[in-house]
Amino acid sequence: MMNLAVFASGTGSNFDAVMNAIENGNLDARVSLLVSDRIDAGVIEKAQKRHVDTVVFNPKSFVNKEAFERALLADCKDRGVEWIILAGYMRLIGPTLLTAYEDRIVNIHPSLLPAFPGKDAIGQAFEKKVKITGVTVHFVDDGMDTGPIIDQEAVRIEAQDRKEDVERKIQAVEHVLYPRVIQSLKAKEESK
Repeated sequence: MMNLAVFASGTGSNFDAVMNAIENGNLDARVSLLVSDRIDAGVIEKAQKRHVDTVVFNPKSFVNKEAFERALLADCKDRGVEWIILAGYMRLIGPTLLTAYEDRIVNIHPSLLPAFPGKDAIGQAFEKKVKITGVTVHFVDDGMDTGPIIDQEAVRIEAQDRKEDVERKIQAVEHVLYPRVIQSLKAKEESK
């Protein structure tokens, strides 16, 4: 069973998807820790309702990024976390965590990378008037959405779609794709 930490800054829809997949037997994992950098993030309540240990931190209360990542690393190590799953975590991961969890930090992004990296990928797609966007799951490196791609799934933007419609389509894909990819990483690890 994979021991996961989920890092999230928002409402937690992908956290819910991972937890639902675990509860339904589609993902052989447990979430030992939720990490959030926003005290008002909706994901915190979702984690507490599921009795998942939660760490909420204010990065500005630390001397620097290395100091808060060392604190997060200690929390992860104390719980035996093997993989870090980013689910709407809006901070770049620094060298402290990247080194400790090399090739074990995964992110989900609402575009077909390398197109539309960074914030508001759906808005970027609308601005460029593309007909196809999608979802990418990738390993995290020291860049912004530049790590090796694990899997992708396309989402069509119809002429009548509003941004909210595409957001719903993207989330529907994310909620299936992310748990499936995490499970595939476990299978690959076991086959080594």
